[in-house]
Amino acid sequence: MKFLLLTIGLLALAFAGIAIKIWSKKDGKFAGTCASQSPFLNKEGEACGYCGKLPTEQDCKKDSVTQ
Repeated sequence: MKFLLLTIGLLALAFAGIAIKIWSKKDGKFAGTCASQSPFLNKEGEACGYCGKLPTEQDCKKDSVTQ
């Protein structure tokens, strides 16, 4: 029973931490959210598959993409 309560407590702490991080960021935006821009995933330096951002560029082009 102690293990179950400890597990639930740790999960609640993790969710609270994520919620605080989202709440503290302006408009809930995070820098570098393009997963394909990770140096571990994109070893060839290709552009982001979603927005077209190159690894050398700072901002995501998601706002300028028209669908």
